[in-house]
Amino acid sequence: MKGIVFTEFLDLVEDKFGLEMVDKIINQSELETNGAYTAIGTYAFSDMLQLLKNLNKNTGISIDNLLLTYAEHFFSVLKNSYPDLINSYTDPIQMIASIENHIHIEVRKIYPDAELPSFEVVEKTENSLVLIYKSSRAMHHFGLGLMNKTFEHFNATAEISLEKIKEDGTEVKFIIHKN
Repeated sequence: MKGIVFTEFLDLVEDKFGLEMVDKIINQSELETNGAYTAIGTYAFSDMLQLLKNLNKNTGISIDNLLLTYAEHFFSVLKNSYPDLINSYTDPIQMIASIENHIHIEVRKIYPDAELPSFEVVEKTENSLVLIYKSSRAMHHFGLGLMNKTFEHFNATAEISLEKIKEDGTEVKFIIHKN
């Protein structure tokens, strides 16, 4: 997992819960890096899982809700770091539908070894989209948070539901209806 995902996560934890919480979840975890991350490094996903589990344990906030909140934070990072990419779209449905065939291609140019989820467009209309998310990491709520912020970016709203195709969350169907 790319380091920027870790550094931004720890920044969010500090912003929302304080530096003491960052220290606490790092000390409660058995991290390969002892909690030292750089934005350009690559780190074990197991480190992120431990940090999330310990944040959940200390706050009582579900991991799904933590991922949702983190994704909403991460969207602002993407927006500030890659404005040309975000601004190349004029519609949230168009942008979300292009995750696999445009956005992830651009991400791989910057991070060639990034392990990204896949998003298969099953059905697309002007105001709706059905996607199949697949990832061994089962971070579909991170995807949901990014989708929510995409609609907000375009001053639009949507009803987004998800259906687990596999109970462990490694394969999920997103059903999006733009309001």
